[in-house]
Amino acid sequence: MRGLPYRWYARRLSARLRAAGPGALPRHVAVAMDGNRRWARQAGYADPTIGHRFGAEHVDELLTWCAAIGIGHVTVYVASSDNLRKRSSDEVGHLMRMVEEVVATRLASPSHRWRLHVAGRLDELPDSTRDALKLAVSSTAGRSEGLELTVAIGYDGRQEIVDAVRSYLDDGGSADDLTPDDIARHLYTRGQPAPDLVIRTSGEQRLSGFLIWQAAHAELYFCDAYWPGFRQVDFLRALRTYARRKAAGMVDA
Repeated sequence: MRGLPYRWYARRLSARLRAAGPGALPRHVAVAMDGNRRWARQAGYADPTIGHRFGAEHVDELLTWCAAIGIGHVTVYVASSDNLRKRSSDEVGHLMRMVEEVVATRLASPSHRWRLHVAGRLDELPDSTRDALKLAVSSTAGRSEGLELTVAIGYDGRQEIVDAVRSYLDDGGSADDLTPDDIARHLYTRGQPAPDLVIRTSGEQRLSGFLIWQAAHAELYFCDAYWPGFRQVDFLRALRTYARRKAAGMVDA
């Protein structure tokens, strides 16, 4: 679907979702952006790692879609701790450069509206990537439009829970008194609402450690499109599915 019919269909989906009211849409959408290399191979690129650049650039489009329809909290899964350990050093290096040059640099621009948060173990990242993300976090801290982006990088959901319990104990908490709320207050994502909808692209139907604590009550939506080829209509269809399930009382309050 391309050109005028595509734009008409996207506008119609957007209009119907807006007409359903803000309560029909998720407040927070999390996206596991999977399939960059497979998209590049399918597109005929000799070097599949080029998909990481297209994937990084596509984050801006996602943020534009979310802001336009009234979704103010977004979390994107950029790289797991497992990815950083098991992928080749060349591929990891390329991915980190894309994070620095595309994601961090664009977000730090004064023209950008989103405030950045980072979830994960930054000590697992190259110094240049860690510094670029910290600078972007600092540069965006004063933004107050209510648009909040969390980048999960060097991230593992199980390790996050371990780190949260350790942090709780380090703060003087008692193991006997530990509650789920205590853990939530010590997660990497503390202060952010839990995701209502988790989308994973590329056809894989698993979370792969992504927000496993936070997504306990989230709706899960799996899409066959590879991340760089994930279109606005694919996103709107995910929102439509969420809205329909919520209207039918199938979404946890």
